[in-house]
Amino acid sequence: QVQLVESGGGMVQAGGSLRLSCAASGNILSINTMGWHRQAPGKQRELVAHLSSGVMTDYADSVKGRFTISRDDVKNTVYLQMNSLKPEDTGVYYCKFRVTTYTNRGAVTDDYWGQGTEVTVSS
Repeated sequence: QVQLVESGGGMVQAGGSLRLSCAASGNILSINTMGWHRQAPGKQRELVAHLSSGVMTDYADSVKGRFTISRDDVKNTVYLQMNSLKPEDTGVYYCKFRVTTYTNRGAVTDDYWGQGTEVTVSS
């Protein structure tokens, strides 16, 4: 019912920047929250940045001051601007949306994940 498509990952040297995008499509009634998670090799997936409806944001301590999450409600898209990248930022980045869709059962709210985009930061 809802598809999330990510883009923007790649390889960059330490100190560089990347901008990730995640666009949602489908039978969307509303998008409640948007967020980015990442999973480094051999580690558990962790929250990087979260954006609730409106302007409430939350960031992992490790990325505060370097990453910025933003949204475009017209395009149903969330962005993650990543500056001053460090090797420890390397991992697969996943977007996650909490979406309300309209189904034959009425309005249903579920979490949806993107397919992941790889970010590699070399020292």
